[in-house]
Amino acid sequence: MPRRSPDATERKRDPERTKARILEAATAEFGAKGYAAARVSAIADRAGVNKQLISYYFGGKEGLYRELSGRWQRQGGELTDGPLAEVVRGFVLSTRSQRDWARLMVWENVSGDDTPDEGDTEFLRAQVEALRARQEAGELPTDLDPACLLLALTAAASATVFMPRMVRRITGEDPESDEFAERYAEQLARLVRHLG
Repeated sequence: MPRRSPDATERKRDPERTKARILEAATAEFGAKGYAAARVSAIADRAGVNKQLISYYFGGKEGLYRELSGRWQRQGGELTDGPLAEVVRGFVLSTRSQRDWARLMVWENVSGDDTPDEGDTEFLRAQVEALRARQEAGELPTDLDPACLLLALTAAASATVFMPRMVRRITGEDPESDEFAERYAEQLARLVRHLG
């Protein structure tokens, strides 16, 4: 059978859709294996694209990570408005909806992956200062170290990701279920409200 060229409706290039597929695949690959073990070829396979497109659009694996990190910081920044209890609740629920990204954060912290610091340190230090401002406004006790509080709240918000076995053993519930995520988010928000 002779080969034919696809018509315009069959083959239409959509760079934004391609980039979105690559970013989604990178998030899944980084979440499954960590930054160091993730391979560009595996990301390309997950996205169903030629691996050269990753270099073309993002400049390689580090560029992908940089783009994802920037998105995480923007989304994290959006979650920081309002009462602290609601901020914490939002972060718990975000680990549910963005499980692969949350897993990457766990990988980075337990494996010592040498991921690029794409403003992460600056972002986190700004969060410490935001907690300090909440203390000055009377929302939090002044005898709490804001840096230690941020560590504790971040760990608590991520518990379903990095301690799923413990969640199952303590609660008898599925840490990946929407029902548990909602209940846990509300309980953690209540705990934070008691701080005030």
